[in-house]
Amino acid sequence: MAKYDETSIKILEGLEAVRKRPGMYIGSTDKRGMHHLVWEIVDNSIDEVINGYGNHIKVIINQDGSVTVADNGRGVPTGLHESGKSALEVIFTILHAGGKFSEAGYKVSGGLHGVGASVVNALSKYLQVISYRDGVISMMEFCNGGKIKTPLTVMGKTNKTGTIVKFLPDPEIFKNCNFSFTTISERMQETAFLQNGLTIEVIDEADNKEVKYHYDLGLVSFIDFMNEEKETLHKVINFSSSKSKIDVEIAMQYTNTYNEQIMSFVNNVKTVDGGTHEVGFKTGITKAFNDYAKNNNLFKAKDGTLDGADVREGLAAVISLKIPEELLQFEGQTKGKLGTPEARSVTESITYESLKFYLEENKEVARAILDKAMKSKVAREAARKAREEARNGKNKSKIEKNLSGKLAPAQSKNPNLNELFLVEGNSAGGSAIGGRDRKFQAILPLRGKVINGEKASMDDMLKNEEINTIIHTVGAGVGQSFDAKESNYDKVIIMTDADVDGAHIQVLLLTFFYRYMRGLIEAGKLYIAMPPLYKLEYGKNRYYAYTDEELNEIKNNNTGKYSIQRYKGLGEMNPEQLWETTMNPESRSLIRVTISDASLAEKRVSVLMGDKVEPRKDWINENVEFTMEDDYRN
Repeated sequence: MAKYDETSIKILEGLEAVRKRPGMYIGSTDKRGMHHLVWEIVDNSIDEVINGYGNHIKVIINQDGSVTVADNGRGVPTGLHESGKSALEVIFTILHAGGKFSEAGYKVSGGLHGVGASVVNALSKYLQVISYRDGVISMMEFCNGGKIKTPLTVMGKTNKTGTIVKFLPDPEIFKNCNFSFTTISERMQETAFLQNGLTIEVIDEADNKEVKYHYDLGLVSFIDFMNEEKETLHKVINFSSSKSKIDVEIAMQYTNTYNEQIMSFVNNVKTVDGGTHEVGFKTGITKAFNDYAKNNNLFKAKDGTLDGADVREGLAAVISLKIPEELLQFEGQTKGKLGTPEARSVTESITYESLKFYLEENKEVARAILDKAMKSKVAREAARKAREEARNGKNKSKIEKNLSGKLAPAQSKNPNLNELFLVEGNSAGGSAIGGRDRKFQAILPLRGKVINGEKASMDDMLKNEEINTIIHTVGAGVGQSFDAKESNYDKVIIMTDADVDGAHIQVLLLTFFYRYMRGLIEAGKLYIAMPPLYKLEYGKNRYYAYTDEELNEIKNNNTGKYSIQRYKGLGEMNPEQLWETTMNPESRSLIRVTISDASLAEKRVSVLMGDKVEPRKDWINENVEFTMEDDYRN
């Protein structure tokens, strides 16, 4: 055993700690983490805009794979810091250093607790900073994770102000990653919505693409964009106010859909996990609608009050707060959740007072929203009653009889252990049933195409036999009444053929789960199975390839004659092969379905699965490459 004493204790100096544990600072080292580097540099430019300096930001994906972010803010200070180093060097090489810790630098900021610039430098192969400030142009270069390549140098005189940061992520940390023009553009559009009057340009030099975003109506434009494919009940409601040094702006609109979509931001940084401001908003709108209904005698005593989920059905809302540094509290290094206690009471108060006034002034809109909320309440209570009857009452035997002809149940009754495989057709179902571990794996074969949950109403969904079977098999309700904690399975796994029909069924099922069982996705319980595409046999040796790249690698690593089979369907595998490659927890690979960007997911589902053909056609033409080649026999 290795010796453990005082010599075993290692102190990581400076940026070395970031390179050793990058996930602690940017969340991950995959494509998402690499794009987080861009967000950090852009956040610094946004902080200048928020505080009244600058109105233009340019983001360039360079041909060498690096990214340049340029703004017309005040420029990075270059004077001598008390540490003996230039202020610029301190900002880009020392963690928890920057103007955001002093009220003199920034009243409001959204940067990564003062570590954003230095973290980007730590994880870059090369980084260059050019500062236009105090009449001069200054430049400094770093390499290999923050080591000085070129000391601070004066390059000339200028009458401009601003900062240009160019960086190349370190390939030793970020493997096989390229910056996405689409990902950056969508994030920058979102940023432009949040800051009235700001112009953001995104340029991809390699692919010769360019977009520009500028919105004078801010959050109103944001809601219009979110709901442009949907039928809305009224014009966008927009209000703003300030209390206790916290600025709150909210835009909201109801649609004829069943899902709520609430997005929140603090100092222009998206709080993907919500926080105290979202809690305050939800409490405020629930209280406002219930008080309005009560004061206007719209509810009978037996009706009771509206639940928060009823009030939020079909709601699209954007919440944007500006919080001064001394009050700002985030939970987690990547700022996913707001923890500031004051934000809850301030947001609740402003929401309640503003909405209360709006409802009194717009009675027709108020009545339309309340009618929708009451229908949601009735449907939720009916669904709860039906679920209780299904489990304990008169409908239980009928449902069990219906399932008995389809579902191959697991022997275990432990919902924390069991898995449900949704498979395509009886042939695949037969192989899956024969190959599974019946102790904890259940198989539900589906017949034909599943109904499109984006186009169908809740009533149509519940009348569909396949959907009804899935709902009762999962056993956790549907729509607003869905509760992932009551699911009969820890994993629900979509397992379809690796062909066009299989992909279509997969998309239809994902649309259904997103629209009517989103909690299953949010709880991390929905997965996609990854069956192999090919089987190769070299004599007695058998190999499986899940991609064309793996197929070529197997061919390159083996010599001699071989036989190859391209699996067009799961039914072509015998039970042992299906277990070995796709169902065995010890050897399989699963894709967990997640929602990393709520507004983007909403937009994609609406465009790709909705009624309008042209938006879907345009997106497919822009983002999908088609090929008829299948060269697996070469």
